[in-house]
Formats: sequence, structure tokens, C-alpha cells
Amino acid sequence: MPLTVERLHPLFAAEIGGVDLTRPLDDAAWRGIEDAFEEYSVLVFHDQRLNDEQQIAFSRRFGELETTVASAGNAGKTSVVADISNVGADGNLLPLDAKEMKFRDGNEMWHTDSSFKRVPAKLSLLSAREVPPQDGDTEFASLRAAYASLPPDTAHGLENLIAIHSYTYSRGLIDPDLFTPEQAARVPPVPQRVVRANPQNGRKALFLGSHASHIEGMPLDEGRAMLKDLLATATQPQFIYRHRWRAFDLVIWDNRAILHRGCGWDKARYRRVMHRTTVAGEVSA
Repeated sequence: MPLTVERLHPLFAAEIGGVDLTRPLDDAAWRGIEDAFEEYSVLVFHDQRLNDEQQIAFSRRFGELETTVASAGNAGKTSVVADISNVGADGNLLPLDAKEMKFRDGNEMWHTDSSFKRVPAKLSLLSAREVPPQDGDTEFASLRAAYASLPPDTAHGLENLIAIHSYTYSRGLIDPDLFTPEQAARVPPVPQRVVRANPQNGRKALFLGSHASHIEGMPLDEGRAMLKDLLATATQPQFIYRHRWRAFDLVIWDNRAILHRGCGWDKARYRRVMHRTTVAGEVSA
């Protein structure tokens, strides 16, 4: 079957059909996926029964994979596959007050993956291995569309601003004791430009989210107020696509131009098991 592309939102996001990602892709299918990714920022593939090895192999077509940060959220282990679930190693539901769950609660704040790293993520790939019968959706917001909506003077005034992104800051909003001092030292705050340009097509996007603590060179309260206002602009309903997961969906998104957040579900009752791979990007310029 030929590759198909069906728009899911007026501004971004598309469903890709006619491809089986458990098998190696021919060059034409790969180019179609690459082009769709740059154009739509969020790609949805249904009925992709991937195992971790197949997901890793497909992910590596996009570039070098990140490893997870060692923390209480993953029992201090690192891997190229992040287990984003409410299920423990013993196969049972995790207690709601477990540190792993508190870390994962942070995924319900608007964010871009790995913006707290000096080299932030290019894209993430999330494979739905088990989904709850209701709720547990993921929302995506287009930072490219939000930037384009700004008055020219406002957009121009953001061009040279630097935000300081910090993993300990974002997780500290949930619980200030989630990181040990040793773990915090491994993820120091990093600078990121508030406006980034796509290196392929030059299209600009805001770059912010829950990891963005403050604006460099600006009073703390003033910078945080600005970031809060920009986040509110970027997450207006017209800029949001909400994905209702099916088992074996794979969703890919561009962390350079997309905010996302998980939506809640009955975590004490229903399992939700998602495996994420993340492709490293480049230092914002």
C-alpha cells in the first residue's frame, strides 16, 4: 500500500497510513514520513505492534537516541527506552504516592521532552502497549502556530531572550524532595532560546514549558510571569490536538515545535503502559 497522510487538525498533526513499522522501510516510505514530520510536527500511526527492538530500530532512522536520566522515577536506571506507566517491575499497579508516580505526574504539565538538557530532544516516539478503557489521552499544542499568531512587535521582542530550563525546578513543583542532591547535580539548569527556528525549513516556534524556570537577565517574578503568559497563549484550544489512544498506536512529535501533556485517568484501577524513545536534537541557535 502507498503511504497516506490525513490531516488531524487544521494547523498541524496528521495520521499516517499504509506502512508497517515492524518491518524495514523502503526509501520512498521513509522520505514520506520525514517530510510529513517536518510539515505536521505530530504523526499518528495506528496498529503498530512494536516491540522495544523494533521501536529502537525505527527511532534510530531519525538520529541518535537519548538515554533516560537516572532518578527515582525509573529506579535509578538509564535506558534508551523510557517506561511511562503506572505498573511496577512486579507487574502490579504502583501506589499513587510512589516516587515513580510523582515523577510521572510531572508529565501532566505542558512540556517539551529534555528541554532541561544542554542538547534538547528533537523528537519523541511513544508506543501504546496498554491503554485504559477511558481517559488517559495526550494533548499536543503547536508552538509554531502559537508563534505565528503573535503580533510582530511581540514576536520580535522574544527573539533574543534566553530561558533557563531545569528538571529539578519542574519536578520541584510537585515535590521538592524528588531528587537527591547527587541526582540534582547531574541535571544542572541549562539555557535555551525562547524562539527556535527549524533547521530544515526555517519556520520559527516558541520553546517553553514546565521545565522553563525563568528568563536570563530578567527579575525572577517578571520572567516567570512572561513564561506563564506565553504558555497560556500557546495552549489555547485552537492550537491543541487531543489524541485518544488505541492499543498499539505509535505517536511521534517534534519537541522543537510541540508542547505535550498527559491527561489523567483512574490510575488506581486501570493499567496504562507506554514506551518512549527519544531522539537527540541540536543546541538551539
